Amino acid sequence: MVDSRSVVEAIDYEKARSVIVSFIRDYVASAGVRGVVVGLSGGVDSTVAAALAVEALGSGGVLALFMPSVHTTPEDERDAYEVARRLGVELLRIDVTPIFEAFVKALPGYSPEDKLAAGNILPRIRMTILYYYANRRNLLVLGTGDRSELLLGYFTKYGDGAVDILPIGGLYKTQVREMARRLGFGWIAEKPSSPRLWHGHTAEGELGASYDVIDPILYAVFDKKMPVEEVKTKFGDVVDLVLRRVRANLHKLKPPPIPDLSAARRDV
Repeated sequence: MVDSRSVVEAIDYEKARSVIVSFIRDYVASAGVRGVVVGLSGGVDSTVAAALAVEALGSGGVLALFMPSVHTTPEDERDAYEVARRLGVELLRIDVTPIFEAFVKALPGYSPEDKLAAGNILPRIRMTILYYYANRRNLLVLGTGDRSELLLGYFTKYGDGAVDILPIGGLYKTQVREMARRLGFGWIAEKPSSPRLWHGHTAEGELGASYDVIDPILYAVFDKKMPVEEVKTKFGDVVDLVLRRVRANLHKLKPPPIPDLSAARRDV
């Protein structure tokens, strides 16, 4: 039966690394841009995405932005700077707090009590900043979403989901952690995942389960094509919790729908 270790061992990391590096290099070349800009948070996904981008493009081809808010921890800031130092990339620090405060001040009826609506403003502000520098310097925005987050829809639509390229989108979270260890960022691989959209925010707390449980469920259903009832014999009701989130957020992976007006067209 699938467990977290079997998910981690399901890929050849050196081959995956080579494929991703070539993918980044080829896509950037075909787009005719100078490189990529990435939001470096101090977390595992952005660290791995940035490291592989540097391997593909060189440190001069990667611009990193650290965009803290009032919810950012000192540990994340230290880690972001240490990752940038090790990769040799330019790092710009842009505090999004005053932008957020000005934004919500202009919103009639704004309430911080609605954590999700308020919290999602932050990644959308960061997206705007990333695209400003992408336009300014002729870069692509490097996404940091992994396969677990994409399947779950665990990202902000038109926030951290608004990117030009998703180099680690084929790796489950537990695989990203293993890749981080192999790239020399073991201490970051051990950090708990957190979007930090509000005080005390953690991925596990919001999702209702850890990635050590979620990843084997997703892998069993979507990669191994195992019957859901069989997966539930191993993991129980948490399977329903995970798959409900997948179904509810499927729209995030699709372009906006357009009505078919072919029946309304006239021959002229």
